[in-house]
Amino acid sequence: MRKPCLGAALTLALLGAGAAPALAATSEDAATAGARSAQNAPATAYPQPPYPRKPRPKPVDFAGTVALSNCSGSVVRVPQSRPHDPALILSNGHCITERGMPGAGEVVVDLPSQRTFALLDADARKVGTLTASKLAYATMTDTDVSLYRLTSTYAQIEKTYGIKALELDTQHPKRGRAIAVVSGYWKKAYGCRIDGFAHRLKEAEWTWKDSVRYTRECDTIGGTSGSPVIDRRTGKVVAVNNTGNNDGERCTLNNPCEVDRRGRVTVRHEISYGQQTYGIARCITINSRVDLDRWGCRLPEPTNRS
Repeated sequence: MRKPCLGAALTLALLGAGAAPALAATSEDAATAGARSAQNAPATAYPQPPYPRKPRPKPVDFAGTVALSNCSGSVVRVPQSRPHDPALILSNGHCITERGMPGAGEVVVDLPSQRTFALLDADARKVGTLTASKLAYATMTDTDVSLYRLTSTYAQIEKTYGIKALELDTQHPKRGRAIAVVSGYWKKAYGCRIDGFAHRLKEAEWTWKDSVRYTRECDTIGGTSGSPVIDRRTGKVVAVNNTGNNDGERCTLNNPCEVDRRGRVTVRHEISYGQQTYGIARCITINSRVDLDRWGCRLPEPTNRS
C-alpha cells in the first residue's frame, strides 16, 4: 500500500515536461509536397480520404485533486450526477482515518465523518478546504476504495473555486492506453501506460480483482495512494492508485503479487497498481448516495447486511 514515506523529497513533476514537441509543416513544405503528389499521381487516381489522426492526449493537471492527511484523492462525479448533489471524494479504503483499515471481507458504509481535504487547482495550489459529512463507503475487499460525501455540492465547489469534478469512466480501461497518476498529496503527476491487468492481486490478507498494472514509468511512492488514474485520451478516471511491490517479496504487505486463473504467482518488483473504478460509477444514485443494490454496481456488500 502506498502510505506516505516520511522524509521523502517533495517533487513537482508536471506531466509531459519531457515530451518531444510536435512539429508543424510550413506552408512552403505543404505546397511543395502537393506539387510532387500531383506530378506523381496516375491520371486515373481517385482522391484518397485522409488517414484518421490518432487523438492527441488530453492535458492533465491537478484541478479537482485533493490532499488527505495521509493519502491523495480527487473530487469525482458520475454521468448521472447533478450540480446540486453533494460532491464525492474518491480515495483508497486503506486511507480512511475514522477507524482502522478494513479487514479482508469487511465493508464500511455510512460512517459519520468530518474529515477535511485540501482542494488543489490546476497548478497544484491549495485553493480551499472541503469537509466530509460522512464516509459513504470503504472496503479493501475485491478493490481498495473509499468514497466520502461532502457538505459542499458540485455547483458550490465550481462557483467558489472554479473547479469541476473529475468524471468516472463507465467502461473497462484499455490495455496500452496512456494514463496519468495525479497525486494531490505530493503535488506530483506520473505518466505511463496501462501494461495489463492482474486477475488477482494479493497483498498480505487482502485480495483485489482485475487490478490495473502500470508500465514502469509510474513508479509511485507512499502518499500517492488514492490518486486518480486518468485516461489521457478521454480525460476520465479509470482507476484509483493503491499499491506497488517495494522489495520484491511475495504477497506480503507493500509487496503485492499477481495470481492468475490457474493459481500461478508472479512477483513484479517495483511495479505499481491501481483498482478499476468503472463499477463504482453504477453504484451512485441521486444525492450522491451509494446504492449497492443498483443494477451494474460492482462494489462488495457488507456481509452482515439484512
